[in-house]
Parts: sequence; structure tokens; C-alpha cells
Amino acid sequence: MRKFEPQKIKALAIDLDGTTLLPNTTLGERTRSCIRRLVSKGMKIIISTGRAIEASEPFRYEMRAEGPMVYFNGAEVVEMPSGKILHTNLISKDVVDFGTDIARSLGIHYQIYLPAGISPDTGKHDIHQKSEALLIEKFGEEAQMYKNHTGITPVIKDLKSIAAMPDLEGCIKGMFIADPSLHDEIRKRMSERFGDQISIMRSFPTFLEVLNKGVSKGEGLKIAMDYKGLKPEEVIAFGDEENDLPMFSVAGFAAAPENARVNIQKAADLVYGSNADEGLAVYLEEVFLYGASL
Repeated sequence: MRKFEPQKIKALAIDLDGTTLLPNTTLGERTRSCIRRLVSKGMKIIISTGRAIEASEPFRYEMRAEGPMVYFNGAEVVEMPSGKILHTNLISKDVVDFGTDIARSLGIHYQIYLPAGISPDTGKHDIHQKSEALLIEKFGEEAQMYKNHTGITPVIKDLKSIAAMPDLEGCIKGMFIADPSLHDEIRKRMSERFGDQISIMRSFPTFLEVLNKGVSKGEGLKIAMDYKGLKPEEVIAFGDEENDLPMFSVAGFAAAPENARVNIQKAADLVYGSNADEGLAVYLEEVFLYGASL
């Protein structure tokens, strides 16, 4: 157990889904108010999420958080609200193409994100394409769920055509939305083909993400911390899923909600209340606003 000294904490690295947000993926009023108060007192908020900028921006704005944010599980680190990209790590088109083959063979949903400013039609830079384009092959139940979850409208496209775009350097990530019972098979096939060239992680019960080697929330958080001159002992990380574990070791202290899986709770220094009860806000109020100690 690492020694926790609340008075040294200058930044909170917070996951969104399952941690900061309610189960219905909205930001609770108590959490919103608590984080705004902390921001007004000088606390830095580093959102660290698997979500895209577009899907995270409403929450960042509500929290009044500014500075470097970690998106796509660390594949992008962006200074907000300016939108200045501090770091990008893309997967190759070969990985995207093979992911498409797997999805077609298993009959499951697969989607990819192109980097910001890239046309989904040509793979070239397009000044009219402000955000990262989300591409899918067909609009089914999973696509509707993801749209409801994130608010992002996908572009329907033959994903096999991505590999044939000569000007496209790579993609931010590929993601399967499938029953967890299929995740091991997907991991096996991707790993047999690409080995340690890629990172595979679960970010939501049915979401299995494929990113480039070295991509993780931990690496993204390191970049954000360096950008702000933060030391590990000045940062506490909050998360509930497999993709949050890398930032647990980067931050000086880690905490998980009681709705997190058992192995995530065991990896954390502290377990607090469920996201359904706005446990994050309750904890932050007690420790950072009202002066209670652990």
C-alpha cells in the first residue's frame, strides 16, 4: 500500500465511463459541482478515457477542466480547450485490415477511428474534417448502442478500402463490440498475427480495443504529467476497467470504485463508493474539500 498524502495532490487523473459518469453515462450533479469546486481551488483535472475528443468534450466542459487530456486510451494526448495535439500513436493499416477480416468471419461489429482532420473518403487531410471520423461497415444494434453511448454519428464505409488509401498513415484505433465470450478468440487471432506490435485492451464490458504498441492510459498520463510538470506523488488516478491499470502505476496513488471488477479493485490503493451513487464525488468531498483523511 502506497502512502497517500492528500495535501501533496495537485491533479486527478479520471476515467469517465464506470468511474466519473453515472451508469446511464451522464455526469451527476454532485460530481459536476464537486469537480468544479476543486478546479476553482486550483486542482488540475486530467481526463483519461477510451473515448474520442468529441464524445468527451461535453463532460470536460461541464467540469471546467483545462489542460492536457488523454483520449483513445492514450493514442492521443490533446491540450484542451485549444485542441493542440501533444501526442499521437497510430496503428498500421494492416492491423485495421486484419481486424476487418476477423469481424467479418465472426459476424461481429467492428469500427475504426481516423485521425482528426483526415477525410474518410480519401484518407487525405481535409480542413472541413474537424474531428476524428468513426467508420463502420453497417449500422446495426451495436452501432446504435455506441452512438447512444458517445453521441458520435458514424460513417458507413467498406473498411477493406482503408488499406488501399496511399496517403493515410494509420488509424487511431480499431474496436470490436462483441459478447465478452468472443474476446479471447479475437485477442488470440490478433496476437498471433501482430504479436507485440499492438496493444489489446477491454475498455467496457463489450468493447475490445486494438491500438498501437506502447499505447496505454499510463503512457498518455506520463505525457500529460510531463506537460504540466507534475510528479507521481502529486497525482491520484481513478478507474474501473482493464484499460485503467497502466495509469494506476504511473500515478502516485490509485483508486477504484466498488463497481469495478475485483482485479481492478485489488490493483488500487483504495476502493470507494459505486459510480451509481456518485462515489467519486463523495470521496473527493471528504478528502479534498472537507479535510477528512483516510
